[in-house]
Amino acid sequence: MVKLNNHFSYFMHQAIKSFISKQSTDRQDILSKLHEIILENDSTVVAEIDVMMGKEMIMYKSRGMMKFALASVKGYMSLHVLPMYMSKNIFGKYQALLPKSKFQKGCINFENAEVFPLQIAQQLIIECSPIDLVAIREAQLKERKSKSKNKGAA
Repeated sequence: MVKLNNHFSYFMHQAIKSFISKQSTDRQDILSKLHEIILENDSTVVAEIDVMMGKEMIMYKSRGMMKFALASVKGYMSLHVLPMYMSKNIFGKYQALLPKSKFQKGCINFENAEVFPLQIAQQLIIECSPIDLVAIREAQLKERKSKSKNKGAA
């Protein structure tokens, strides 16, 4: 169970419960379980309701940057996994483990737990949990800045 430390956390918890309760009844259980899996297996993220690509979803941010997102749209649900977008190895591994799910660059689209088993979802979150996207981004920017300085010196 997730601890709620302050009023904002309580408000967000209630907003997320409300978001899930507004989904079709056949989706509520898997969305709730995926939400719990993410929070229980990645202590770096904070969940909030936010909008991405014009759709309201549960967004899981680490140090202010989206790491995961959970969406429910007309024909399917989506788990957005930014670490998977940045890693061909993770993408390939889970694409092979989830042949019935539809993969895009950084998300997995699925209709139910049969095509996206929760134990595989948990394995994915555990594997992505230690990845620090902010540190990766900062390193990329530092490298880019260093390269541009070197070009100017040449």
